[in-house]
Amino acid sequence: MLGISKDSAQSHQKFINKQQLPFRLLTDLEPCPVATSYGSYGLKKFMGREYMGMMRHTFVVDANGKFELIYRKVKAEIMADQIIGDLGLD
Repeated sequence: MLGISKDSAQSHQKFINKQQLPFRLLTDLEPCPVATSYGSYGLKKFMGREYMGMMRHTFVVDANGKFELIYRKVKAEIMADQIIGDLGLD
């Protein structure tokens, strides 16, 4: 399992330690080529302002690189439980 965001490697390590994550987090520095290729980085709008930013999406990919699940509307608080349930691992 991997995670990826545009945060720095140092920031990721702090988050891994704090949350005791059992997986690695990768860094996708701006212009975020990986996130862009997944449709997860682009133009966002908030309070009348437009800016480039990261969309919170989750992709579950099997060992062969096949997408098993794609979540475009992610709620971080319940995401792990939702994936476990959707994969029938509960």
